[in-house]
Amino acid sequence: MRNDWEDQLYQLLIKHEVSLLPYVPDAGHAALISKADKGDEIATIVLSTEEEGVALNCGAWLGGKKSVLLMQSSGVGNCINMMSLIANCSFPFVTLVTMRGEFGEFNSWQVPMGQATKDCLEAIGLTTYCVEDPDSLLKTVDAALFSAFSSQQRNAVLMSQKLLGRKKW
Repeated sequence: MRNDWEDQLYQLLIKHEVSLLPYVPDAGHAALISKADKGDEIATIVLSTEEEGVALNCGAWLGGKKSVLLMQSSGVGNCINMMSLIANCSFPFVTLVTMRGEFGEFNSWQVPMGQATKDCLEAIGLTTYCVEDPDSLLKTVDAALFSAFSSQQRNAVLMSQKLLGRKKW
């Protein structure tokens, strides 16, 4: 079942003419990244830190391209200061955030940022949408992409561990 919504999510990004997917490696986004790597429509860019992705998204927009930043909730804290760029310059912005620190988390170090992610993003001016199931994910990402790129909104879609499944080690 998981492959089905990931395929649909990939096609949705293509439909919205997203051409770049910057990311810091994350198991929650692995299938989407793999699909983009195998296709010709969306280029992936490996980052060393999430705030590079904020700047890359802004530069892509200035260059006439659409970009969506992929990150894990633990990376949100790394890029809050850089997000002042998107707020001050009114850049459209979309990030898909795989959540940690919730629903059966095994790693206590992931819990604090997982609990703070939504509040941190909203404090810097992003509208956040939390999704727990594939149907809601696709509708939510579609709306987030549309509003960002049609009216320069700033959106974060938080992908719950209920959607992704608990990590097993």
